[in-house]
Amino acid sequence: MRPGPALFAALIRRLVLCGCWCLVAATVQAHEVRPAYLALTEQSAGVFSVLWKTPMRGDARLSLTPAFSGPAQVRGPVTARTANGASIQQWTLGARQLRGQQLMLEGLESTMTDALVRISFADGSTWTQRLTPRAPSAMIPRRQTGWSVAWQYLQLGVEHILLGIDHLLFVLALLLVTTGGAQLVKTITAFTVAHSITLGLAALGMVRVPTAPTEAVIALSIVFVAAEILHAQAGKPGLASRAPWFIAFAFGLLHGFGFAGALSGIGLPQTHIPTALLFFNCGVEIGQLFFVCCVLGTIRLLRGLRFRLPRVAARFPPYAIGGVAMYWVIQRVAAF
Repeated sequence: MRPGPALFAALIRRLVLCGCWCLVAATVQAHEVRPAYLALTEQSAGVFSVLWKTPMRGDARLSLTPAFSGPAQVRGPVTARTANGASIQQWTLGARQLRGQQLMLEGLESTMTDALVRISFADGSTWTQRLTPRAPSAMIPRRQTGWSVAWQYLQLGVEHILLGIDHLLFVLALLLVTTGGAQLVKTITAFTVAHSITLGLAALGMVRVPTAPTEAVIALSIVFVAAEILHAQAGKPGLASRAPWFIAFAFGLLHGFGFAGALSGIGLPQTHIPTALLFFNCGVEIGQLFFVCCVLGTIRLLRGLRFRLPRVAARFPPYAIGGVAMYWVIQRVAAF
């Protein structure tokens, strides 16, 4: 006996509800997998100011400790405070020669988070590295090359877009509102061009926008496109359906500021700014194209199935996307 439409409708409903709960859980618990951040700035020869930021779970912070393989001593008191679900410690470090030393984050191998490390030297050069539970240590190079900067920032760009659920939901909404391959290419291209422009301007300090309102409007942009999908399904296509490339470009400018906010937390190496900026943006595009291909492949697979989904199933994706995005809007506005 073949399953009826009612059974498929119930199945789809349960799958969507599970997906919504997973997405909401990811937003609520996102702070637990945020990367730790270690920044060292050379104030004078061999003297570094240290900023050490670690995620917190409730009132407890992750037990992570920076350590060096060579001579490095803490000077003066260590100050500590908490802000935005993270523990922030600052102190002064004395180290005649950090270049060539091994930097380790003790305890990182027992966690599920990554750590970003940035060392700024007095000569204007910087070293940026991402440490993971599988690779909790790295050698501080005696001299950073352009190729090493390119590879590092390419990885950071890919990682940022694939972990940026809000950006991915916006791209998913754009995919659902477009019709036809040519329109899809134009829309994705418009989004890419737009966020590349504002990413570059903001990263170079030419344009500055407040982070909190920008993040709230980014979430609101997802709600808008989700609503446009529902209007199109009801036979009342709006601007997003008629000209999705325009919506992609307009809101893509805002998303570029969001990318720039993440990049500002990492910083740009002063001796390789164009290289770092270019390859971070390339990494974002690679991650975005990977996501688009995965979505299109999934849609094609579903269309190839022998059974037909009930018409009501088409309403679940925009409702799920819009519901999660509206949760973000409320959460981010409340944090002002």
